[in-house]
Amino acid sequence: MKKLNSWISAARLRTLPLSVSGIIVGTTIAVQHGYFNIAIFSLALGTTLGLQVLSNFANDYGDGVKGTDNEDRVGPQRALQSGLITRAEMKQGIIITAIGTLLLAILLIYAAFGKENLLFALMFFLLGIAAIAAAIKYTVGESAYGYRGLGDVFVFLFFGLVAVYGSYFLYAHEFKWEVLLPACTIGLLSMGVLNLNNMRDRNSDEKAGKNTLAVILGEKKAKNYHYVLILAAIFCLVVYTVLSLDGASDFLYLPALVPLVLHLKRVVENENPMLLDPELKILALSTFAIAILFGIGQII
Repeated sequence: MKKLNSWISAARLRTLPLSVSGIIVGTTIAVQHGYFNIAIFSLALGTTLGLQVLSNFANDYGDGVKGTDNEDRVGPQRALQSGLITRAEMKQGIIITAIGTLLLAILLIYAAFGKENLLFALMFFLLGIAAIAAAIKYTVGESAYGYRGLGDVFVFLFFGLVAVYGSYFLYAHEFKWEVLLPACTIGLLSMGVLNLNNMRDRNSDEKAGKNTLAVILGEKKAKNYHYVLILAAIFCLVVYTVLSLDGASDFLYLPALVPLVLHLKRVVENENPMLLDPELKILALSTFAIAILFGIGQII
């Protein structure tokens, strides 16, 4: 039971709501346009959750092996760092999770495209491979891109564009440029969560040689960057709503923007990076709430 609890802790369940936000947004836009398939929805959720857990395991392993997770770290203690899971066990967990996620992705592609759309199927298969590789290579290996300030780019691509636009395309099989706007919203908010995490850990990361964007920018510029991410996310969603307006229910998500504004106020006033830790949960859950309320508005 203790080992099971260790694996659950390593999976970092609090990160999962954020990971499915893009699937919810892309799916409900598809529903609003008359497309839906329960098999696609279920498999898309499973694949996304698998990728998030894989990323969490890989981050635990990569930062643990490199020594980035040490006594200077502000956030919750990791499984490898605490000795609850060994390196060999975590590596095995990464391999099993990657294989399981790839199988779910293959089933998802088949459910969406069958045998008729081989080009689209191949494109999404390559996206799936890329997503798995990105989840692992964030902190694992000598060329880990999370240590070179590139984490934000990959978060935007996979949590935003691929999650929202990709999930919409799985149902509709059509390109619709407007869907890029809510895709940008989820991508930018997800970048905000990562940047907040990196601002919290900036001092310890800098000591450990982990050059996140927050380390590269410094405290003041990292804060300014954070404001731009959140405000741009709000702007993109409002523009999409205006362009696709079908009724007052399309604005159902507006109350969920209030916590974002209050969050920005607290970040502006913050002088102690350790106090940013609770803001991670607030921003992640606010993103999830926006996705849910936006989705309900689309369906209504």
